[in-house]
Amino acid sequence: MTSCTPADGPPDLLFLLSWASHALQTEHAAGLAELGISPRAHYVLAQASTGELTQREIGERCGVDKTTMVVTLDQLERAGLAERRPAPTDRRARLVAVTPAGERILRRAQEVVRRIQDELLATLPEQDREAFLRALVALISGPLANTSPYAPGGRSGC
Repeated sequence: MTSCTPADGPPDLLFLLSWASHALQTEHAAGLAELGISPRAHYVLAQASTGELTQREIGERCGVDKTTMVVTLDQLERAGLAERRPAPTDRRARLVAVTPAGERILRRAQEVVRRIQDELLATLPEQDREAFLRALVALISGPLANTSPYAPGGRSGC
């Protein structure tokens, strides 16, 4: 691995997190491609699995803008994995439901993601795994909570 770490300083956190994020996204994309879906489609299916959220609410949870959400849902509908239904309380809103085929793909996608995560975390000493995850959650729940593209209203995150 190359490094942007200064010769006389601590490791560059931004570089390390960016490298790790890019590598993990690449692994997810490759694993999920075998199922015919993208990481974004996986996240949307996971959020839609209750059938109780609107297209807008799912987009907000995933940090996906309206246009990207429409394109993603169009793809999922064409593939027979999800469908939009009128919301009973607002005729302008659409609830997103996962079809039986979508539920099967979602279960398989969750297995792929779990396997990738387990394999990655297995490279750390066992006693460090939980501490690593707790530290990341603390960072994104604390000082990075409102600056992330995954925060509500942020730019595309799925």
